[in-house]
Amino acid sequence: MDKLRVGVVGAGHLGYYHITNLKEVKTADLVGFYDIDKKRASYVEEETGVKGFSSLESLLENCDAISIVVPTQEHYAVALKAIERGLHFFCEKPFMESIKQAEDIIRKARAKKLIIQVGHVERFNPALKCLGGEILAPLFIESHRIAPFNPRGSDVAVILDLMIHDIDIILSLVRSRVVRINATGAPILSGNIDIANARIEFENGCIANVTASRVSQKKMRKMRIFQKNKYISIDFLTRETDIYWLSENLQNVPEVSNVKLDGMKKQILFRKISIPEGNPLKEELEAFIEAVITKKPPKITAEEGLEALKIAVEIEKQVKENLKKIL
Repeated sequence: MDKLRVGVVGAGHLGYYHITNLKEVKTADLVGFYDIDKKRASYVEEETGVKGFSSLESLLENCDAISIVVPTQEHYAVALKAIERGLHFFCEKPFMESIKQAEDIIRKARAKKLIIQVGHVERFNPALKCLGGEILAPLFIESHRIAPFNPRGSDVAVILDLMIHDIDIILSLVRSRVVRINATGAPILSGNIDIANARIEFENGCIANVTASRVSQKKMRKMRIFQKNKYISIDFLTRETDIYWLSENLQNVPEVSNVKLDGMKKQILFRKISIPEGNPLKEELEAFIEAVITKKPPKITAEEGLEALKIAVEIEKQVKENLKKIL
């Protein structure tokens, strides 16, 4: 199989970018897209030159794989239709609306040996990818993902809209079982939770403090990782990563300060990595198509999508329970 026949289901704000990026993927043959909104479909077809199909069924019968970029509430129904036709699929985050749906989709797809990749795009952010050569053993992680209010996305809690990005990243870094969660939050401008904070404790002793808000004057997407002799600060917006570490040996890198610890002179050293170039969305779509063509596990599996969803659902549950006490 030289090229994979791919279709996009959903041509809204994010779906539009799936379409334009898939046009540039050399291993993909973008056959078209489907959107329930006929006016929107006509606009996207005219803007991109990509065929808009009149029905979901007519699109699916022309594809080997699809990208699901519809509202979260529709993920399950579209995924079921893909599985019925034996199609591999990429599904935007959150993977499904509920844990039960996610488990059902995984079971059905596994029975047909279909590949599913979940769209946690920040895993492809160069500011995170550049840590591939670092030995990571986090003791404490702190993340902030905040943004000005936007009605788009407010149909779900900020936990499923924004926080789930950081939940997924943290799970991929720590790789230990979650043993305890404490969460708080509140609805501010919408009918859903607009700001939330969660303390996540892992079996290996690591603790993550995660904050997400869509009630802010500015955007911030930062994560700080603390471990023995090392501190890493990641800025997902500017795509810059700062690394500070303690060393006993003089090294040819910028020095922050000299310190005396345990009777020995040591240095705190610093390195900044800046990678402004790159297209994480295109890269994750390329990775999905490569996984289907080579029949290898995808970069972000459905099981990983399920684990992130489980944590997000528990956080949302705790926030709602706490709100009952004060509202």
